[in-house]
Amino acid sequence: VTSPFDGRVVGSVPFTTVEQVQQAIDTAHERFLDVDNWIPKYKRVEILENLMKIMSSQVEELTILCASEGGKPYIDSKVEIQRAINGIKIAIEQIGLQEGHEIAMGHTLSSANRMAYTMKEPIGVVAAISAFNHPFNLAVHQVIPAIAVGCSVVIKPATQTPMSAIRVVEILEEAGLPKGWAQAVVCDRQGGELLATSPKVNALTFIGSGAVGWYLNSKVAPGTRVALEHGGVAPVIVEADANIDELIPSIGKGGFYHAGQVCVSVQRVFVHESIVDEVASKLATYASKLVVGDQLDPKTEVGPLINHNEVNRVEEWVNEAVTKGGKILVGGKRISDSCYEPTVILNPADDALVSTKEVFGPVVCIYS
Repeated sequence: VTSPFDGRVVGSVPFTTVEQVQQAIDTAHERFLDVDNWIPKYKRVEILENLMKIMSSQVEELTILCASEGGKPYIDSKVEIQRAINGIKIAIEQIGLQEGHEIAMGHTLSSANRMAYTMKEPIGVVAAISAFNHPFNLAVHQVIPAIAVGCSVVIKPATQTPMSAIRVVEILEEAGLPKGWAQAVVCDRQGGELLATSPKVNALTFIGSGAVGWYLNSKVAPGTRVALEHGGVAPVIVEADANIDELIPSIGKGGFYHAGQVCVSVQRVFVHESIVDEVASKLATYASKLVVGDQLDPKTEVGPLINHNEVNRVEEWVNEAVTKGGKILVGGKRISDSCYEPTVILNPADDALVSTKEVFGPVVCIYS
């Protein structure tokens, strides 16, 4: 595993073959079928409370791990770890809310003197396919709810950022989770497709591109529950009476957080024509002051893109926006093979790639 910033090796993990992925699925399936050894609710609470304690004692180490492989700045990676700990707390609270309900009876002759009620049980084996941009928190979001409700789970992290998910599984076992209930596999797409489509899998949680997510959704075994989390280019709309000094930091953080590599990143901002020049100018000033560089430097506000190909792609898209009439207010150039300048573009064409597709880079477009 290498750092997106300078390519240095930050760790190594075992690669999982297709046969080993099948073994992991089989193990998870065996754990779930062994009903007599399901983990009772009180034990799940205990395990997750232990998990919180261990993670809380290792915030610094986990922050560096997360930042090193993913490229998110140190200051934001620390927030990610803290959010992950809070996510576990929420999961613990939900364990006590797993309840069924009474079904109305007695209102027909055939249901007289009868009682009926529902109860909830874990659905089965959960397959989790995760993304690179929040490697620790996404692993927590996908693995911990499965454990909380009593499911076994196998997670496939992004191959660029596998160490965080593996660490989540390791700490779970340190916290008391029996082996086989949570597993991490670092595999290629063939292994990932096997994991998602196995008839032994009962639920798929997928975080990643729409193309891959919908493809896997079409291939899952009959009856498999599927939850897909993709990206988007949802706009921000700024009205004429907006408080400009308040909105600039919010839009700036939303657009340049993790170099724009976020599924809810602020990419398109539609501003009322009466204030568009002021908003554009102030956002450009904000972007020009951001510190770009090594994600492990506490002063860094915008880190690298996940790989060099992404820098090349963002550069091509911005250049295309300029050829189609967009005006660069700040940025617009690569800094290095791994970093791209925080960029603000005014009025790119409606059919430009930066207007129609998810940039997933440090680019904010303003439209009047």
